[in-house]
Amino acid sequence: MKFGATAGRVGVIPGARGALRQNVYPIVNVLAAVVMVFSITMLVPLVLALARRDDGMPGFVTSAAVCFFGGLGLWLATYRFRREMRIRDGIMLVVLAWTVVPAAGALPLMLDGRGMSFTDAFFEAASALTTTGSTAISGLDELAPSINIWRHLMHWIGGMGIIVLTVAVLPLLGVGGMQLFKAETPGPMKDSKLTPRIASTAKALWLVYVGFTIACVVGLKLAGMDWFDAFCHAFSVMALGGMSTHDASVGYFDSVPIELVLIAFHVVAAMNFATHFLAVRGRSLRVYARDPEAKAIVAVLVISCLVASLYLFAVGTYPDPWTALRFASFNVVSIATTCGFSSTDFGQWPIFVPMWMLLLSCLVCAAGSTGGGIKMIRTLVLVRQSGREILRLLHPSAVLPVRIGGQVIRNEIAFAVLAFTFLYFMSVVAATFALLLTGLDFVTAFTGVVASINNAGPGLGLVGPASNYGLLDDLQTWILSFVMILGRLEIFTVLVLFTPAFWRK
Repeated sequence: MKFGATAGRVGVIPGARGALRQNVYPIVNVLAAVVMVFSITMLVPLVLALARRDDGMPGFVTSAAVCFFGGLGLWLATYRFRREMRIRDGIMLVVLAWTVVPAAGALPLMLDGRGMSFTDAFFEAASALTTTGSTAISGLDELAPSINIWRHLMHWIGGMGIIVLTVAVLPLLGVGGMQLFKAETPGPMKDSKLTPRIASTAKALWLVYVGFTIACVVGLKLAGMDWFDAFCHAFSVMALGGMSTHDASVGYFDSVPIELVLIAFHVVAAMNFATHFLAVRGRSLRVYARDPEAKAIVAVLVISCLVASLYLFAVGTYPDPWTALRFASFNVVSIATTCGFSSTDFGQWPIFVPMWMLLLSCLVCAAGSTGGGIKMIRTLVLVRQSGREILRLLHPSAVLPVRIGGQVIRNEIAFAVLAFTFLYFMSVVAATFALLLTGLDFVTAFTGVVASINNAGPGLGLVGPASNYGLLDDLQTWILSFVMILGRLEIFTVLVLFTPAFWRK
């Protein structure tokens, strides 16, 4: 009996190792490559730290070395187990990447001499990479330039997605990119490709992204920023992130031209980058006129800015309608597009306007943009689906297809949108109650969760635009870190890991 039992245990070990090699090692191999690519981006702040001899230099040297050589070791150790990625592999890889990469990005923040805890550093890096823009750091004006550029560079990288970046620049990985691209790219209609090959698609999107970023840098410089601030804020606005180099955010500059440039690029970044690509390739603006999301985004923003400015003027918040229009327009557009810049403490406004801004952050951004939230295309599907159900009460036998932009929306897409919306609101409710259990007040808890799941940045209460998330304790910070990643990966990608079906062979 003993012999048989021993033989049975010995026989299990090779099988377990085989399953590990077959299922885990290929994912680790690609994840290691992602970490290596990410470590190379640390050379940008490292060069700046060397040039300015600031406090961030030792941290970047150590962090880049740890990430690169650690990733290289794992990549070499698992190289022979590479294979084509399956859907489950892509989902697991994306979730792991958005957990491991923020941890790597947190290293320089912990090692710059300010004694930042791992909890706050991870939150800061996750906020940057998910393009949320929430910060736990006070004294941004005195922060080492290399640390500031690192925060904004992580914004910019996260804007299009570290996985898409890796697929674009590392086709030598030899693994299927479409699985990763589907898991990474937001929106319910992400099966359509702009080019025949996924690597070409990713490169095309990145070229458009880089082009708009350069244009934004030049625009901000001409509007009055110095080159350093122009680069940092361009990285933020194109990623719809919202981190700034100043505690007062854009209010530090008190400049109408700067605010106008940023408003324009807020709207650009909130639109589908596939639409931008088609417009650039076809050299025509008609693409935007045919895009139902683009038209809806502009209409909602214009109406909301006008209503908010008239309301703020009517209640006496601002002495004249033009001042009200200036501050309402910038802050409404910034929060609605999930960027999170602020030019004033809108937490002091009558509660109607900031709550409306947070509601807009759930809806305004297009699928395929760098923004967060439910997305405008899902909102349009829900509106059309609701209209169809109302008409069915009057005409039960009628065939009433849901159409958006002349395209019939298949029922399975409508059902997926309904399921996503349900999970979205249940996630908001669950996370809000989790924060309430920690003793946080309702306004701070609710608006912090909404801002985090939409990747929008500031909330209200203790996490309003005049404050930051550094006031929260460790448990509250980890909850919101999870919510940011959940929102960035559009809920399904994360929650599917908690289903038994995902782990079945």
